[in-house]
Amino acid sequence: MTIRIEKNGAVWTIIHSRYAEARNAMDPESADALVGAFQEFDRDPDSSAAVLWGEGGAFCAGWDLKYASTLTDRDAFQRDMVQGLAFPMGANAAPRGPLGPTRLELSKPVIAAVEGPAVAGGMELALWCDIRVMAHSAYFGVYCRRWGIPLLDGGSVRLPRLVGQGRAMEIILTGRKVPAEEALAIGMCEKVVEEGSALPAAQAMAHEIARFPQAAVRADRRTVHEAYGLPLREAMRREWHNGVDAHFQEGATGAGRFAAGLGRGGDFNRI
Repeated sequence: MTIRIEKNGAVWTIIHSRYAEARNAMDPESADALVGAFQEFDRDPDSSAAVLWGEGGAFCAGWDLKYASTLTDRDAFQRDMVQGLAFPMGANAAPRGPLGPTRLELSKPVIAAVEGPAVAGGMELALWCDIRVMAHSAYFGVYCRRWGIPLLDGGSVRLPRLVGQGRAMEIILTGRKVPAEEALAIGMCEKVVEEGSALPAAQAMAHEIARFPQAAVRADRRTVHEAYGLPLREAMRREWHNGVDAHFQEGATGAGRFAAGLGRGGDFNRI
């Protein structure tokens, strides 16, 4: 299998290992397996945060173009793309994206650990994650621009939300390389670390998130996703409804721990 899961307490590391044959480009089998792994993570009551990593030195080189080249036949294209992956109307559940989990709406945070290329659909996969940790030598880019392949995994939707419409348009239309330091400067990633350190840095961040009371973590994460683009009043209403349930579950108990002496003087090692 090209997808495997490693568990360390409440943190799962989901690993895509197809480097030798395709620099972790995504084929249908790997995409199905990746969806299954994230669905399993989201269902597990003991999991709190996940890290997505491409083993071998590449996060993901995008959609497997060797597979894409087999879709020049109209019947194959109709079967595998139009029917197999078409986005449904209304509230119906969406099938997986070409890169796998890019249409999933999880309840828990996912951090991308990016080494090497995260290009074309691989960039879209990283943008699907909540947070991106990049090695200095890692990079993004809409490299599918060179081959006439459009963005189909949310890249043209998520990138403008992160960096703004004009900058997103320039990156998407030129297909140029976006190095890690530029990605950090424009808000396309959240942390840059030394080469080879993206995975442990992402895992450390995941453990930091996992040690907090999780109802509040998930409520705030859900509000960030749900409230984007809403009018202020509706967004604030969404925040209130998401947060008040979490406070009932955890907030009063947490305040009691503080009142009993934990967290005094800024010491949050024991919470």
